[in-house]
Amino acid sequence: MNESNETITHQGKTFTQIDYSEKKLQNREFINCEFINCNFSKSDLSYNDFMDCQFKQCNFSLTTVVGTGFKDATFIGCKILGIDFSKCNKFLFSFLFEQSHLDYSTFFGTKLKKTKFIDCSLKQTDFEETDLTSSIFHNCDLSGASFVRSILEKADFRTARNFSFDPAVNKVKQAKFSALNLAGLLYQFNLDIDYDG
Repeated sequence: MNESNETITHQGKTFTQIDYSEKKLQNREFINCEFINCNFSKSDLSYNDFMDCQFKQCNFSLTTVVGTGFKDATFIGCKILGIDFSKCNKFLFSFLFEQSHLDYSTFFGTKLKKTKFIDCSLKQTDFEETDLTSSIFHNCDLSGASFVRSILEKADFRTARNFSFDPAVNKVKQAKFSALNLAGLLYQFNLDIDYDG
């Protein structure tokens, strides 16, 4: 490991099947790199930057990301369980998530405008006070995900399922819903909704 404070930059590299689990990565900057089948579970990636990087089939379970920068980071088929994204670098913070499991992660108080979540599992994910303006939840499972004082304006929930939140405590202007999943907005009234007409 690099003991000095000098940052090591990796650009345009591909990292395949590397096991970073339970290791601490320091003073690294990754630009336009690709990570395939790498294991970051319980590793400490704090204060490293990942810009324009792709992660495919990687494991990020319980990874520490304090001050970590993710700019235009793409996660495809990744396991991203129990990560606290609220501690990341707020100035390098943009993502695309596809076919990934983000269960039990938190985005509390972050800005995720125009973020695409495609075919993802977001069970018990914390989106409290998160700005999700114009974000897309395409075919995502939001069982137990929490939305409180969140900005959901123009967000697209048309193909999302199992979500429930109170429009009275979230900003939902021009958010998109399917007629079939509107029950998620009415859960607090404990209504018996008949879908058979």
